[in-house]
Parts: sequence; C-alpha cells; structure tokens
Amino acid sequence: MVKTTTAGLIGVVLLARHGDRTEYYQDPNTFNSTQAYITPLGSQQEFELGCFLRDTYFDPNSPSFIQNISTDVVNIDQLAVRADAGGGNVILDSAYALLQGLYPPTQKSEITLANGQTVLPPLGGYQYVPVQSLEFWQAQSLTSWIDCDYFQFHLARVYTSSAFKNMSAAAEPFLTALKPYLGSVSNNFTNIIYDHVNVQYAHNKTYYETLPATFLEQARYYANWVQNNVFTDSVHNGVGQIAIRTLFPEIFWALGNMTQPSNKVKISIQEVDYKPFISLFNVTSATVADPDIAGIVDYASVVAFELSQNSQGQHEVSMKFKNGTQDSEFRQLKMFGNTSITLDSFIHQLAWTTINSTNSWCFSCNQTILRGCSVFNFSNDPFLRPAPTTNA
Repeated sequence: MVKTTTAGLIGVVLLARHGDRTEYYQDPNTFNSTQAYITPLGSQQEFELGCFLRDTYFDPNSPSFIQNISTDVVNIDQLAVRADAGGGNVILDSAYALLQGLYPPTQKSEITLANGQTVLPPLGGYQYVPVQSLEFWQAQSLTSWIDCDYFQFHLARVYTSSAFKNMSAAAEPFLTALKPYLGSVSNNFTNIIYDHVNVQYAHNKTYYETLPATFLEQARYYANWVQNNVFTDSVHNGVGQIAIRTLFPEIFWALGNMTQPSNKVKISIQEVDYKPFISLFNVTSATVADPDIAGIVDYASVVAFELSQNSQGQHEVSMKFKNGTQDSEFRQLKMFGNTSITLDSFIHQLAWTTINSTNSWCFSCNQTILRGCSVFNFSNDPFLRPAPTTNA
C-alpha cells in the first residue's frame, strides 16, 4: 500500500442513513414497507451529521479537508445529492436536514440586485441545495430489492436454511416473553420486531419505563442477525447483495469524475436506508477486520469514500464509517484487508458485481414486467421466465 500525501482530499462520496422516524411495517417476504415520517429527533440527528461532515471536510486544518471546496456559501455545482423519495419522505427529508448542517444559514449568502437593493434569503440566510429525489418506480438503484423475483428466491433460501431455523428456535423464549410488549405486531422471527420496540422505547414514556432490561438489546441482536443474512450472500455478485450492487455504478462514476480536471463536484451524497450498508460491508470484506459493524447501522450513520492522490500520482480510495450519534469520529475501515486502495483497484475488484442499468436489473431479478422491464424484449431469452417443458 502506497502512503498518501497530506495535501487534503480531492472529493468524497457519502452514503448516509436517514434519521429517527415514526414506526412502519416492512413485509418480511417482500420488503415492501408502509410510510414513515422523520421525527424532530431524526431531523436533529441528520443536522448534527451535517455539522460533523462540515467540520471534517471544510476545515482547512483538518487532514480530510477537501481541496477548493466552497466552505461558507454553497456552490451547488460542487454537490450532487440523491435521496429515496418513497415511504413517507423520511429519507428525502433526512437529506435536507443533513444539508442544513453541512451548509447552515449565513449572512454571506446575501446578494445585491441591479438597483442596489440587498436581499438575504429567509431564515437568516438559509441555503437551498438541490436534491434529486427518486421514487422507487423511477430507478432501481436505491431500492433494488423491491419487485426482484430472484431476491424473493434468496429470501426463501434464507428463511428455510438450517441456520435460520436454529436461530429462530433459540430466539423463541425471548419472542414469547416479548409478546406482551408488541401490541398487534406479530412476534414471528422473520418480523423486524426491533423496529416496533425501538420506536416505542424512544417515544412512548410508559413503554420506556416498563420494558424489561435487555429486551431492546436482545431485539436488536436478533434483528441484526436476520437482516445481515437477508442482505448478504455467499458470493459477491449474489442477489442478496443487490442493495449495494445497484449503487456501485453511481459510486464509481462519482469518484472517477472527481479525478477529471473539468469536474466540479466535490461531494456526492446518497441518502439511503440501512440495507446498502449491510451489503457494502460484506462485499468489501470490511466485516472481516471489524465484525461488529455487521447488521443494522444506527440512524444518521454515514460511510465515506474519500478520494486522494498519493506521492506517485495515483488516485486512492479510503472507506470510513461513523455509526450514528454513538460515534464521535470516523472509524477507518479496511477494504479487502487494506485501509486504502487505488481507485483502479477499487473499481476492478467490484465492477464485476455491479448492476448498472434497468436492463441489467431486469435480467438480474428475473423481472420482465414491473419497474420499466416491460419495454425490453426477453421473449427469446431462455434464462428469463423460460417456458415450461412438456413431455412428448
């Protein structure tokens, strides 16, 4: 591994999880979910994340200072922000809250009109940063597991595996004891009961005072185990990793563009839910050195792909992680056993796992109708919905 210089960063690509939200139901068999909305706590968590990122990347004295970044008044050409707009806008609203911390109101955003009048934006100089919002039907990249037939097959394999059955049996005494605290929520092991327990524990005073000690921790433990098995796979290009496989092309493109002299974008932000983090840590082998990061990341967590240039002129990528508000600083992670690797190596080791188009997603998911797949002609493809054989 070549030592990088200390001249600062060229740019950074961020994967950020949304903040605290209202309770929702996620079907364990399809992973379609009901709507949920960001809470004041969630907004504050995302705002604080934005402040943290501002301190990390905008301070000239920081080792992670981004070269030539506009630090006070936002230059919208230097940011590219995308967010999942589905499910009650909790993810989209989280992106806006993060940006409030990244570029807070400032008097410096005042402008002077041609007639000499000065105008300051509302709220003391609020800065409006464009966010590309994507509904699930507009693009697969942020919600690639939805309507994916092969992902359904993967779920069936997970739920019928001996490991799953053994863990379900081990959890049975706890699930039985927890049932009085679940209301109408099923205590089936496939259900993400942790979500109900966590939301109630945070926002319901009576629940907070009566839930037995260790129950929240146990619910989180079993949820982590289930979700880590659902959103990983035994091979890097397995459908269990699909949550990150459709995001990699955007990450590669953003990092690659940052190496070009004509590029203006310094920060690329993808606001997502917890699923891509699980797949990412597994695909990059980050969990080998840091097994505790496997599972559901906390609200307002962030992964940073930091792009720099080493003394030989090669572009390098380093992956860092901050697990919500429980971490005060970034944690250096290892990708394939290294704290940093060249951009070429990063792309080479992961490019073969990617799903980089609607056509590719349709094929990878055995989907020929939904989410834009009906425009492609798969009628002659023997691998997609092959015709049943008949006996002569």
